Amino acid sequence: MAGNLAAALARRADTHGWRDHPLFYAGEAVFSHGEVHDAAARASGVLHAAGVRPGHRVLIALPDSVGFAAALLGTLRLGAVAVLTGPERSAAAHAHVLADAGPRAVVCGADLASRFPTAQVLTGEDLADEPAHVPDPADAGADTPAYVQYTSGTTGRPKGAVHTHTDPEAYFQALGIGALGMTHRDVTFSLAKACYPYGLGASVFFPMFCGAASVLWPDRPTGAGAAALIRRHRPTLLFAVPAWYARLVEAEGTADVTGSLRAAASAGEPLLPALADRIERMLGCPVLDGLGSTEVGHTFVSNTVARRARGTLGVVLDPYEIEVRRGDGAPAAVGEPGALHVRGPSVMRGYLNRPDRTAEVLGAGGWLSTGDVVHVDAAGFVHLHGRRADEVPAAGGTVRPLEIERVLGGHPAVIEAAVVADGDGALRAFAVLGPEASPADAAARELLAYARRRLPETRVPRSVRFLAELPRTSTGKIRRAALRGLPEEEARAAQAGGNER
Repeated sequence: MAGNLAAALARRADTHGWRDHPLFYAGEAVFSHGEVHDAAARASGVLHAAGVRPGHRVLIALPDSVGFAAALLGTLRLGAVAVLTGPERSAAAHAHVLADAGPRAVVCGADLASRFPTAQVLTGEDLADEPAHVPDPADAGADTPAYVQYTSGTTGRPKGAVHTHTDPEAYFQALGIGALGMTHRDVTFSLAKACYPYGLGASVFFPMFCGAASVLWPDRPTGAGAAALIRRHRPTLLFAVPAWYARLVEAEGTADVTGSLRAAASAGEPLLPALADRIERMLGCPVLDGLGSTEVGHTFVSNTVARRARGTLGVVLDPYEIEVRRGDGAPAAVGEPGALHVRGPSVMRGYLNRPDRTAEVLGAGGWLSTGDVVHVDAAGFVHLHGRRADEVPAAGGTVRPLEIERVLGGHPAVIEAAVVADGDGALRAFAVLGPEASPADAAARELLAYARRRLPETRVPRSVRFLAELPRTSTGKIRRAALRGLPEEEARAAQAGGNER
């Protein structure tokens, strides 16, 4: 589907007769595909009147809502570039995006207007006004920038990955069709917000491409709140990162959320097999782990409804290709761990204003270095060993924290686990326990003994501390730097405040 993405999606709804079909369930309201595309056209008129022209950037900091979708699509209709950020982000995070992107206009809530002093600020309500003129959609080619999303910042300052008008269809075909088999009968529900890659596909683009619907939730997610919305709207596909699946499993009022869901997709962090088992028992559907990145736009490796293997990331999704490379750059053998590279039509064109960092990750032939260490087995399933940036030296070789976390996550009391190394190389573990766990001191002894029975002594953490939740980035990745900086006494305080029993 070539051309301007917003215009093409509107034509698609007309062609397939979806204009009157529900697109968004938002609180008490239901909005059709046609209503949302009409709102986008009005928004484009308001933005045009404010001076936005092709190539200008529009920073959007709105919660999941029809207003967010209208602002995004209205920006794309003009040939301008949407810069997406979460409204819940800190003032410092917004200041970084503002300085980096240099937007012509900002669309945000009135409460955030003072954070963007160098740009013209509009609210979502402003974009809903009836404009004097709605310009025709701007021309857009395969390389025309459409939107920018920022990385989670786990390896430095967040960088803006630039995506084009043709990218969303590629990752919809990969995950939406290839892995999930979506149709117009589906209803999606994403706990990841639409300003971030996972949620943007699941809540906005996927249902628009196939005439389906999605549940929009502007509030900060909670396990109990998610369960209530599942019961109310009966979605067929659930999207979340492992941290939110863990909270959903442990939340009160989740006893009757089964029945509507046919699959639950997971990404952002590795899904521990023990947690996956809990999810499937609770939801009554398969949970499909996968791997994506901001630079690719969405998921490019995943388990599918037709082909899955517990403990793996799944298979490479068409139209993507991957290569696993050894340290010398040569292809790794089957079963041999190496650095993961991916190529495909939605790989970013580069980082905004960062040609140096772009050159570090984008190589010849369009291959993107993801920073992950994986191996591919004889059946084609991809197994994750962790991030190269997380590896630490230890006696007997390199320690990959994920391999230890998988062992700790196998303990029946553990919901989540993370392992980091101190400056002296000593391993420290952090875990979130379920409600039936032993008191904290006893649980720590049990967990370390459990680890010693399953790991070489050099891989057994020196200590384990319990937290109410693990610190995470806006996209759901564990903030290991925050754990490394957590002193012993603060860890004990967190333990007492969270999982003390």
